[in-house]
Amino acid sequence: MKGRSGPTGVETTRPVLGQLEHGERGRSPQSFSGTEFTFQRQLRMRRLAVAIAGLAIAFLVAIFFVSYGSKLYENWRERRLLHQATTLLQGGKLSKAAQMAQELARRHPDSLAALSILADAAEKQNIEEAVAWRERIARLLPKDPESQLNFASAALRFGKLDLAREALNRVSPRDRDSAAFHVFASWLARAEGNFAEQEEQFAAAVKKEPKNDLYQFNLAALQIRSKDAEKSKNGRDTLERLSSIAPYRTGALRALLNDAVERNDLTTADSFAQQLQMSPEVTFADYLLCLNFYRKLDAKKFRQLLEKVKPFAARNASDLASLIEWMNQNGLAGDVVKWVDKLPAAQLRSPPASVAIADAYATVKNWSRLKRWTRTRNWGDAEYVRLAYDAIAVRHSGSGSGSSANSEFETLWQSADELSRDEPERELTLARLATKWQLGNQAEELWVRVEENPTMRREALDNLRQLYRARDETTKLYEVLQRLHQSSPTEAPITADLARLGLNLSENTESSHQLAKDAYDRAANEVNCAVTYAFSLHRLGRNAEALAIIQSLPPDQLHDPRAAVYVALVLVDASQLEEAKDYIGSAENGKLYSEEKKLLDEAKTKLIAASAIPSPAEPPPSGTRPL
Repeated sequence: MKGRSGPTGVETTRPVLGQLEHGERGRSPQSFSGTEFTFQRQLRMRRLAVAIAGLAIAFLVAIFFVSYGSKLYENWRERRLLHQATTLLQGGKLSKAAQMAQELARRHPDSLAALSILADAAEKQNIEEAVAWRERIARLLPKDPESQLNFASAALRFGKLDLAREALNRVSPRDRDSAAFHVFASWLARAEGNFAEQEEQFAAAVKKEPKNDLYQFNLAALQIRSKDAEKSKNGRDTLERLSSIAPYRTGALRALLNDAVERNDLTTADSFAQQLQMSPEVTFADYLLCLNFYRKLDAKKFRQLLEKVKPFAARNASDLASLIEWMNQNGLAGDVVKWVDKLPAAQLRSPPASVAIADAYATVKNWSRLKRWTRTRNWGDAEYVRLAYDAIAVRHSGSGSGSSANSEFETLWQSADELSRDEPERELTLARLATKWQLGNQAEELWVRVEENPTMRREALDNLRQLYRARDETTKLYEVLQRLHQSSPTEAPITADLARLGLNLSENTESSHQLAKDAYDRAANEVNCAVTYAFSLHRLGRNAEALAIIQSLPPDQLHDPRAAVYVALVLVDASQLEEAKDYIGSAENGKLYSEEKKLLDEAKTKLIAASAIPSPAEPPPSGTRPL
């Protein structure tokens, strides 16, 4: 809009400005006051929002610092506890170290460091909890072979053979070809009574680490007892080398002395005996070992030496018991009975001497003296043995009427049994006594209980096996062989026995044939395994193959009655009748169980039938002319 011209001719907008000012001024006071209020309100809201945001940020920052600081503190505290526990463990303060590690493990159940301290402390204190700690570590590190072997070691140490086997089975196949694995496997085999497997595993360990003298020593100690002449010589040579190295000297001399005595090499044995007696580590048991040698060398000198050893042994209760036990086992129980009358009664009335003397009275069958000996006083922890020997005296003395004697025996034995129940070592001692003195029913019951303990399982099964075979209880025998095979699946002779009896009983026939082959594949030169596989082939209609196996074996080893019956069967079917007659004769002279007797009858029947048919190659009787 254009303005008017003033006197000077210049356009002015004053009226317009005036109108604008008038318009601005023309607002009401109420209108201006409302706008200001709105603005102030918005300002206050903004300030409040900023304050709230600031508080929130401050709160979050505070939470962060508190949380982070707490974690820092906890980490610091845990590191401090771990360091203290490690220091205490290294300083031999095992209980305190374990307490600190326990606190860490409660906070962090998967703390490998805490679990390792707990396991180490328990092992150093010889506490069985070590097995549980090692097992937890092994489960947290399933692919770590060292953790599995540590678990196996702890399990073996405390007799948990099943757990040890489980740990070794967890080791991956690629980690099993190590010296450490083979050593642990050999320890397990030894605990299971599988000495062939033990030797095999130590041989593998030596192959991996041929310069390790400890492995060499263990292998040689096994090989020197081998029936294989080459193995025995290798073991002897290794032990002679190790006898000049301090850590192995005494052990090597013991093994070499035993071997020389068994081979009747008395000159060599004399040298080893003298060296052993001069060894700083010689024990009273070593003197008994030397007595074995001197007894073979010269009866007069032996008697003189024995009389010198007696007063030395009488100074210590344990040595006295050891000497009496040795004399009992070497046909000198009669000498013990005379000798103990000259010893102070105070030395004899408590175990272990009282137990050894009771065994001497039983060995010479002086039942009345044994009765008096076992009814004098309580034997403390060995009270169950006193009651057992008292029961044995009653059973064998034949005094009193039959029913009263049986009742007295049952009462005494039951008392001994109750004192040994749920105590594996006592049950084992009682089972051995029952077996030695032919208490069949009592022995069977005890061995069945002893079998539940993994460390004693093999001895229990071996005794049950002998018991059932003697009784001709083949069904129970087969069950025992199954359990033996389960506990020691790589032991070829057991596999062969199981296979052969299974074929005789027609039990698990297909599996029995496979077991027979497995045993032969594992130990083809072992007569028992070879004969069993030949029997399996014979039953499968493959007699020519069976005959080839029989003919490959040393004839002098086949005349054992347990082998001869099977050899006779194969020879009869191969029409080798004269040879078959020879083996039938050998089988008849042995103790066979009922199923083997049936096989022998089968061989005889076939032999008679085959002998009745003239041979086409048989020459005509003398004095006749062929048509």
